[in-house]
Amino acid sequence: MNEPRSLLIVTADDFGLTPGVCRGILQAAERGIVTTTTALAVGPAFADHVGALVSSGVPTGAHLAAVGEDPPILEAAEVPTLVDRRGRFPVSWRQFVVRAATGRVDADDLRREFTAQVQVLRDAGVHPTHLDAHQHLHLWPTVRDVVVRVAVDQGVEAVRVPWTRSAGITALAVRRLATSLRRHVERAGLRTTATSAGMDDAGHLRRDRLIATIDTLRHESPPSAELGVHPGEAVDPDRLRYHWGYTWPLELDALCDPDVAAHVESSGFRLGTFGDLPGPVGSD
Repeated sequence: MNEPRSLLIVTADDFGLTPGVCRGILQAAERGIVTTTTALAVGPAFADHVGALVSSGVPTGAHLAAVGEDPPILEAAEVPTLVDRRGRFPVSWRQFVVRAATGRVDADDLRREFTAQVQVLRDAGVHPTHLDAHQHLHLWPTVRDVVVRVAVDQGVEAVRVPWTRSAGITALAVRRLATSLRRHVERAGLRTTATSAGMDDAGHLRRDRLIATIDTLRHESPPSAELGVHPGEAVDPDRLRYHWGYTWPLELDALCDPDVAAHVESSGFRLGTFGDLPGPVGSD
């Protein structure tokens, strides 16, 4: 009898960020190994491209944002602890964490804004398969608790738990936060994968690195895993705003490479989505 194949969810993040990212994600789902995406309701390109996303049928999670320099869905006066004087989110997680650690972020502001972002997706015809946070912000305890609550309140059955295999103090802190996030997710009766990858090489999963990451997951033999990726088209002037150093078009090429798809198959994985995850231990 054949051994059961491990579930691999390949998630393309940041739908709505730019036109080229939106189109690249849909190409990677149509021609490559991407099985799901996450949508930024606050993304500058979201409104213009969500129709194509809905038409594609690609399963979509909510990429909840409290960072990224865009304005919130709600008015700034409704979520004052989340925005700067311009009414925009902080640029990065580092700025947010400093504010949160000093008690300057109101969890109720987060809950209202995240709920509004989920509602924007639903109003556009997207029914979120799972929740996570832009720049993995839901690792932070205040955000973690809000994301888990919003998932339960909104009937979203799964939450991403990121993971790092890097060395160093920062990586150790991330693993501790991730372990706590997993515990809270499972206590709430929500689903998540047994492990994940893509955080350590975010934006740089060119063909060789992508294959190496799949090999790492294969050697760990998890029952399920999520691989986070960031494809995008080569010509995308709007992307100049973001100084992340990501190689979006090279990831798109790698994700659509038939040899990569063959490697996933030979590694014993079956491609799927968050809807294919079993319920948490103890659930019906």
